Amino acid sequence: MIKVTLGIILFVFFSTVCQANTVTIRADEWSPINGVPGATDPGYMIELATIILAKHGHEVEYRTMPWKRSVKMVRDGAFDCVVGAYKSDAPDFLFPEESWGLIESSFYVKKGNPWRYTNLDSLAEVKLGTIGGYAYSDELDAYIEKNKANSKVNVLNANNALEQNIKKLSLGRIDVTIESDLVMNSKLKALGMEKEIVLAGLLAPPDDMFIACSPAKSTSSEYVKLFSDGIQELRASGKLKEILTKYGLKDWK
Repeated sequence: MIKVTLGIILFVFFSTVCQANTVTIRADEWSPINGVPGATDPGYMIELATIILAKHGHEVEYRTMPWKRSVKMVRDGAFDCVVGAYKSDAPDFLFPEESWGLIESSFYVKKGNPWRYTNLDSLAEVKLGTIGGYAYSDELDAYIEKNKANSKVNVLNANNALEQNIKKLSLGRIDVTIESDLVMNSKLKALGMEKEIVLAGLLAPPDDMFIACSPAKSTSSEYVKLFSDGIQELRASGKLKEILTKYGLKDWK
């Protein structure tokens, strides 16, 4: 009887261990959505993912790499998920039913530059700095693709692409850059440049963003279900509000 009971316990234990996974998450640094790996404040999406997955016995391994490379390697199945994705970034990925945030893309210039975004035609007057692999809008993406080989568009592929674009803007190497409001405000504050770089127009209304998982991995459907259910549970418990407040954010619902 003791042997049978011990066997059942060991079976349950090893079954649980086998089901526990290390979920690999990749993205370029995009604070406050995802920040420096291992930091006290690694970004609200990283904190949410860690809490949700830990409840089901999983661990998170989060590292940064350029966005374009992150998307490719997750698509190929080398890693599990990316954070801060729009559906237009990777339409073939698996997405939770529940949004993980709401964000808008805006144009920024150096203070004193009178240029303001009115429509796509207004970009013909300036040199635009962008980040490789980002999906901004169908029209702007087409404009970038058409002009990235000439002096009208500069595309960066790097972990710190936003910071580089801000510095290029400050030095006059580009005239305009585009970034989400949450991320740009956070980066400008960190750099002490809030008064030097100013808003110059909104590209489009706010859009939902997500944690999105690899179409090449069988575990992805399980993860996105956990992420959908988990965000609802954290909202209901008040934990979501607590984490967002820590980053100076409010619930998007």
